[in-house]
Amino acid sequence: MPEEATPEPETAPVPAPAPVPSEPVDTGYTPGGVPTFESVREKIETRYGTATGASELAAETPEGRSVEEQYNARQRAAAERLAQIRESMHEDHTKDESGSQ
Repeated sequence: MPEEATPEPETAPVPAPAPVPSEPVDTGYTPGGVPTFESVREKIETRYGTATGASELAAETPEGRSVEEQYNARQRAAAERLAQIRESMHEDHTKDESGSQ
């Protein structure tokens, strides 16, 4: 049997390196290392969105509702106590004026 020549594998063409983009990539900082307005705004909006979402989720849990109810009860109690203090001060002021005449 005659020996058959094995075909040489074809070499695939090597792709050219990707062209360098003409616009620089926005890193969020100036060449001097100062954050750009856009990057600062994006960070603030992201944090605000995260905080808002966490607050909404917490309010939907039984524990969150309980905390909110406790806060509202304290606010009502504080308002009532303030009204009592104002009333007692008004009574004292009225007594002082009537006693000095």
